[in-house]
Order: sequence, then structure tokens, then C-alpha cells
Amino acid sequence: MDARYCEAMPLSRRGLLGAGLSFFAWAHMPKIASAAGRRDPRFLTIILRGAMDGLSAVAPVADPDYAALREGMALTREGESAGLPLDGFFVLHPSMKTFARLYAEKKGLVIHAAATPYRERSHFDGQDVLETGLPGVGKVETGWLNRALLALPKGERLPQLGALGVGISTPLVLRGSAPVMGWAPQRLAETNDDLARRVLDLYTHRDPALARALKAGLTADDLARGGAAMAPGGGNPAMMARAATGAARLMMKEEGPRVAVLSFDGWDTHANQGGVRGRLADLLGGLDGAFAAVEREFGEAWKETAILVITEFGRTARINGTEGSDHGTATVAFLVGGAVRGGRILADWPGLKGPHLHEGRDLRATTDLRAVMKGVLAGHLGLSPAVLGETIFPGSGLVKPLPDLVV
Repeated sequence: MDARYCEAMPLSRRGLLGAGLSFFAWAHMPKIASAAGRRDPRFLTIILRGAMDGLSAVAPVADPDYAALREGMALTREGESAGLPLDGFFVLHPSMKTFARLYAEKKGLVIHAAATPYRERSHFDGQDVLETGLPGVGKVETGWLNRALLALPKGERLPQLGALGVGISTPLVLRGSAPVMGWAPQRLAETNDDLARRVLDLYTHRDPALARALKAGLTADDLARGGAAMAPGGGNPAMMARAATGAARLMMKEEGPRVAVLSFDGWDTHANQGGVRGRLADLLGGLDGAFAAVEREFGEAWKETAILVITEFGRTARINGTEGSDHGTATVAFLVGGAVRGGRILADWPGLKGPHLHEGRDLRATTDLRAVMKGVLAGHLGLSPAVLGETIFPGSGLVKPLPDLVV
């Protein structure tokens, strides 16, 4: 096996307010605090639905088999198809300039050749495993982040609005036993009248335009006015930064959430994926714009922020006949933020030679994505390995949290 460890040190369902937000869900959760009650961390999870191509986002240009597998789409170190330099073995897609800067500032981290335990190729099942945190497909109504929030110590603070979900429906990763209020496409769903009044009051004072829209009835088609937004297959890159801006502004309010999930669709690039330019380049640029938006809006709070970017699985190592890539296995996860111990690529690289590929077609997974999620929850939010292995990610006791992901 050509293995190496790389660590570089140095629709009617459209977006709310035209920002690709067709459903907001707030979970009634405790505000995060450390045992001393002094920290006020922010944690944002971004889910890229459709399976993001990690071999294009962070390309292994030094792997001798990469260029031939990606003929016509491969990134290079130099020339017209050059990526942004990372560690000599990998380059970053040139659409991700903000991430490249944050990586250089040691605030961006890449985990490559990572995947959940799921090894089939169904988006629906893959997303369920990703968001439930289970070792396989199962009938579970709760997500790992919901369970993590419920496991946090309340500290000395009274429970507050602590979690925000943005997507076509409440992201599964946030679903659970907590009371939820959501903005559905056609109406304001008030599961808690007092909660609804508090949210509307917040917007009345902080964002009068949105408050008026909410009170007017929340007809999503009237609010969207702007194309496919983040509907399945839509993948409007401009909407990502707008969604991230809105979420960040809410997370910055004293009475606002400290944990959020953004769900971005459109990453299923079977055809016309492109190389340095094209559909995937536009999507990656949109994601990069979301990073920039959160950094800008958070200001001083950025130093206590971690953003985790995950997707249900990767894509095939070899491009297909329609200049795209098909459903695969391993991919990349990104971790970015002022609290991140970055400037590194974590990769037990399996190589791209035929015998080393999963089922002869996919980048083989060498890192369990649950280890990444556990590492962030342990380091950033203080959850114990026992709780993570038994409650948050059931049946994962042998999967140890990756250490030193955050400062």
C-alpha cells in the first residue's frame, strides 16, 4: 500500500428571504458554557448534500496515479490548472482562497480519505448515517448533534435558544426530543407559542424586515424570488454566503443560538463537474464565501469558533463519460475557525493505484469521520469520550476522538 501520513505544519421549497433558506428550525437547548462558565464557543456544522468530490477539493497532485484518473479535470502545481499550495503533496482548489488564507494562518484543517462507516452508494442512506451518527442505516429519529446538545452541562446559565438549523427541512442531525419551532415553506409552525413570541420579538428589534415577513405569513415562494436556491440539485453558490451571513448574525446575538447547522444541496456532480472552472468550482467558491461571511460577522467571537464541513460520501477516483464523477466512498472534511488548530492535512493516504482503491473505483477510507466529529465535540464543547461513544455515537466505543483538533 502506498501509504503516507500527511501533516502540513507551516421550487416551492426555496430559500427564505432569497438566501436559500426554506426552513429554519430552532431547538430549545441550553447555551454552551464551560465548567467555569467563562467560554462562549460557537459551533457550526455545514452539510454538503450530494457527495462532495474530495479529490477535486483537495487534490493529491503528488500521487503518481492522480493525473491519469482525472484526465481533463486534474489540478496541478503550476500552470493554468494550478491549485493553491498546501503541503507539497496536496493542493487546494483555486476557488477556495479564503480557506487557503485561513490554512496559512493555522486556522484551517483538512482531513482527507475520511468517510462514515457507510459503504453503499445511496444518498438517502448515506446522509442518514452521516446525521444520525449510527454505524449503519437504522430507524432513528434523532441526530448526533441533538444528542450532543442534550448531553452538555447546563452550567450556571438558564436554558436559552441554543441551536439553529437551516435546510429544506429540519436537518436530521439536529432532530430529537427537544421542542422545535420551524419556519416551514407555507406557514410558521409554532410548536411553542411562547418560543414563537420570543423569536418574533427578537426579530422585531434586530431585523424588522424579517419580522414583517414572518408576520406576513412566511410564503416561501414570495420570499425567495431568486431561482432554485438550495433546493435539491440547485446548488446556488451565492446563496451559501447569504445563508451563512444570516446564521452568523443570529449566533452573534446575546439571546441567539451558539450551535447551528447549514445544509447545502447540489453537490452530486455526475456530469460537467469541471476542473479549475465549472460547476464544482462554483460550488466550492460558494462554500469559501460562507467561511468568509462567518469570519466577518463573528468578529471577536471568531476566536472561539469551529466550523465543521462534512458530506455523505465521496466520488469515484476516475471521471466518467460525461465529464463528471459518480458516487464513491472517502472524501475530505474541513475544519475551520479561530479555535481550530490548523495549518495541517491529516491523511493516512491509501494511494490511488487500482488495487488500493475501494472496490477498484473509490478512494479508500482510512479515517472514520466519527473520529473527527468526536474530536471536535470533545475539544470544543467538552463532551467526554464515554458520552461520545455511548450516547452521541452509539456503538462507536472503539473509534477514538481525533486529538488536538481545536486549541
